[in-house]
Amino acid sequence: MRVLITGGTGSVGRAATERLVNNGWDVRVIGRRAGMEIPGAEYAACDITSYDDLAAQAAGREAIVHLAALPSPGGATGPEVIRVNVLGTFNVFEAASKAGIRRVVQASSINAFGCWYGVVDLVHLEYFPIDEAHPTHTTDPYSFSKELIEDVGAYYWRRDGISSVALRLPWVHPRGHQGSDKHRRVVREAHAVLDEFAALPPTERLQRLAAAREKVMAFRRQRPLEFGTGERGRTRDAFKDDPFCRMYMSPRPNFWAFLDERDSAQAIEKALTADYEGSHALFVNDPHNTILYDTETLLGLLFPAVTGRSRAIRGSESLVSIERARDLIGFEPEYSVADALKDGWD
Repeated sequence: MRVLITGGTGSVGRAATERLVNNGWDVRVIGRRAGMEIPGAEYAACDITSYDDLAAQAAGREAIVHLAALPSPGGATGPEVIRVNVLGTFNVFEAASKAGIRRVVQASSINAFGCWYGVVDLVHLEYFPIDEAHPTHTTDPYSFSKELIEDVGAYYWRRDGISSVALRLPWVHPRGHQGSDKHRRVVREAHAVLDEFAALPPTERLQRLAAAREKVMAFRRQRPLEFGTGERGRTRDAFKDDPFCRMYMSPRPNFWAFLDERDSAQAIEKALTADYEGSHALFVNDPHNTILYDTETLLGLLFPAVTGRSRAIRGSESLVSIERARDLIGFEPEYSVADALKDGWD
């Protein structure tokens, strides 16, 4: 299959290009920088916000993988994030329509649900594990842009019959991260924080949780993760002496979800080749939480008010369901943290 990959020089793009090239695909990659060389693939410089240039690159292709985007609200102003991410996606689908392409796979984000970058707490949660039927609640320009690009896909299905998948990617780890000394240290430290919190009397636990919420949300209401705020340094240092608040700040809003880059490439290939019609948003992530902590215990500690369950949760199963991706495209992670840490982390 002849495929165009936008943003193919990023981490997910490189992994996807490698997989598709190795499987015999004819791959053309575009990115903003000139002179790039991509092993096994054709490369051209092209800005996705320039429709005419993009349409020229899409000509003769049979499918598009759309990964190019501003990757956070911290890299540009809100209007610029919306312009690049939403207009760029509209251009991709319009170019697909002009070229007669009927399959597009695009990178949405777990943040289309309204998580990590948000400025309000996750008070709207109705049940776990989170799935695609759960209402979204975006409150920052990047997450909102990802919510909107899913709507772009739906529009082009209605208008032109272009079938598409928007992959709600979580943090995508480089290969080898799970099982690394760094990740083992993170797991040990997270278990220590949670075990210490769990040992508190119930009343004291609720008081500690409320105090963390007040402290973290006061910080988030300043919109520290958006453009022009020095977000990296501020976020890193804000709770350096309070590991429980650090956990409330992150990774709680992203539900301890993650994915190996090789499994992101697998999801992309399967979304290109699976037999389906329509426009679909899919969560794709590891089937376990990243710290391999008992999930029901984790929920009772950090989300005690959310008692609804869409199904039974066993062991360290992810707080975010991948059942729809399994059913629609046959996605099944091949590089799980459970395998990487099967010999423990001590």
